[in-house]
Amino acid sequence: MAAKKPENLSFEDAMSELEHVVVQLESGEVPLEQALKQFERGIALARATRLKLDNAEQQVKILLSQDEQAPLSLFDETNS
Repeated sequence: MAAKKPENLSFEDAMSELEHVVVQLESGEVPLEQALKQFERGIALARATRLKLDNAEQQVKILLSQDEQAPLSLFDETNS
């Protein structure tokens, strides 16, 4: 079964997989070719989780910048 694209994973699932990749790479017991593939996957997971965190931070900033009477609006991730 092919791994899901990192951007399609939840933040928690992506972090869990990233932690697993790091543990495997740190063990030093992974063959070079497999280690390179895992490293590439880890970079993609790290970028995806960073984007999710950035989007969450932007949503929080929007919510905090509005006064109590202002209606809440959804943050559009496509414009970030």
